[in-house]
Amino acid sequence: MPNAFIQQSIEMAVENVHRGGGPFAALVVKDGIVIATGCNQVTRTNDPTAHAELVAIREACRVLGDFQLKGCDLYCSCEPCPMCLGAIFWARPERVFFAATRADAGAAGFEDTLIYEQIAVPHSERSIPMIHVVDPQSGRPFGEWVSQPHKAEY
Repeated sequence: MPNAFIQQSIEMAVENVHRGGGPFAALVVKDGIVIATGCNQVTRTNDPTAHAELVAIREACRVLGDFQLKGCDLYCSCEPCPMCLGAIFWARPERVFFAATRADAGAAGFEDTLIYEQIAVPHSERSIPMIHVVDPQSGRPFGEWVSQPHKAEY
């Protein structure tokens, strides 16, 4: 069955290209049923976070009424980028299947090696500098979170 879902994600990605979108698509599957799909909508919506995986994860969470994808699998036309990988770990699906690799995407102009490399670089030395602002109140939101008796743990 995984091949059928992978093939579906590839066909969706091809169709998205024909509609003027990016060559990426994803499906969320639970109990053998597709509960959500997503195609790359970055240029269509002017949203750099509108990657196929994020679109599919958002829709699946809406369908499930949950912020985690417990018992779900994610099928992607391409290996997830670093942003999507982070979202996948937060969403916690059971497994992720992908077709094309990040090298395949890079060869087509979707290069994300810089992002993987930048994660290991000290904040102030990144190509987009990240400046830590020391503030005595910086821990306050976390203190408030910890003190909440009925918070949704994640």
